[in-house]
Amino acid sequence: MTFLEVRDLEVEFQVDKKPVTPIEGVSFELNEKEVLGIVGETGSGKSLTAHAILGLSTLVGGKIRGSVKFEERELLSISEKEMQSIRGAQIAFIPQNPMTSLDPVYRVGDQIVEGLTQHTKIGKHKARQQVLDLMERLRIPKADRVFQQYPHQLSGGLKQRIVIAMGLCTNPRLLIADEPTTALDVTVQAQIMRLFGEMVADRGIGLFLITHDLGVIAQVCDKVAVMYAGNMVEFGKIEPVFNAPSHPYTKALLDCIPYIGMKKGSLSAIYGNVPTGGNYPSGCRYHPRCPHSFSPCETRVPALIQIEGGTRVACHLYQGKKDG
Repeated sequence: MTFLEVRDLEVEFQVDKKPVTPIEGVSFELNEKEVLGIVGETGSGKSLTAHAILGLSTLVGGKIRGSVKFEERELLSISEKEMQSIRGAQIAFIPQNPMTSLDPVYRVGDQIVEGLTQHTKIGKHKARQQVLDLMERLRIPKADRVFQQYPHQLSGGLKQRIVIAMGLCTNPRLLIADEPTTALDVTVQAQIMRLFGEMVADRGIGLFLITHDLGVIAQVCDKVAVMYAGNMVEFGKIEPVFNAPSHPYTKALLDCIPYIGMKKGSLSAIYGNVPTGGNYPSGCRYHPRCPHSFSPCETRVPALIQIEGGTRVACHLYQGKKDG
């Protein structure tokens, strides 16, 4: 069952009294018991896409267009009050920076309990026990003691796990996780990703995973969306996208991954930088960096079309080769 469907998502901000669209033409679906990974360089629009799905962009002056349907309910047409009842309860968000997500004068355990009691009818005593159980599942050592501590008393990795606990405590239907394992060592990363996998399999949730780590994407995701400069350039099942990438940018990203046995000095890099909002080139936003660029790329925006094998790609190399 498709319970998150995004169509032609666009986000607009006013910058120096001029409209800038850092997100444009984003479309994808996420099903129950499915993990979607979203990948791209810094500045590609991954986090902003998540904020738009949650309706957070409008809170900072942005305009959101297109369609975001969650369990067949159009989220872009409901009030902020209705959206507040969905955020944290049905759709949970694990932010990238735990330092900005935790109240410095409030014990971390109480912060998790508050989120749980706010969105459920569970009493504080039962909520506290559930939170302690969750903290132990997240491999937080001496959970009783950590529960009573303040954010400044915890390491970066522990703070990250507390924020993850805040996202998981309400048993959401959809979990949006923005770089959830960045501050964690490799063994803890594996434990957290295993816990996410258990929640997907056992509770039927959908996981929307934002990460720079292509290895994590390959290991845990069913589908992958590749973003560049606010555009979705490729979307499909993990195996065909990783084994036979269609978009030149996807191929360039995968070529940057080091592997055992590679020759010294053979590591690839992508020339140039991701353009920033207000400085996007005309046509395909990737064309100034693309080794396959030709004249249509400079003037025409490629549509996201489905090609043979079911993958969707936004590239002029495939225009006219639409599947079906």
